[in-house]
Amino acid sequence: MTVPVYVFNDWIWAAFDPVLIAIALVMGWKSDQFVKVILVSLMAFSVSVLVSWGVTAIGIPWPAPVSHDGPTFFPIRWIAGFLWGTLGFLAHLLYRLRA
Repeated sequence: MTVPVYVFNDWIWAAFDPVLIAIALVMGWKSDQFVKVILVSLMAFSVSVLVSWGVTAIGIPWPAPVSHDGPTFFPIRWIAGFLWGTLGFLAHLLYRLRA
């Protein structure tokens, strides 16, 4: 049995999933403690995988498709969700400091 190898381009597209970015930024903005960004990243990962799977299942092209036999790219999606959530949290922190 051979282990599938995915090109670097597939991993990058998983980090820039539009659903992942939107959820992580919005929920990171609404977080009142930095520790909550970890939960934000897990929620963003979960929802983005479900949406990607649903969109791919009905045949619509998606930047980071997920199928029953395809990868979810868990590490990169979770790390990207954490980074996008951190960006949202820091943006809101800066906004509150300036206001």
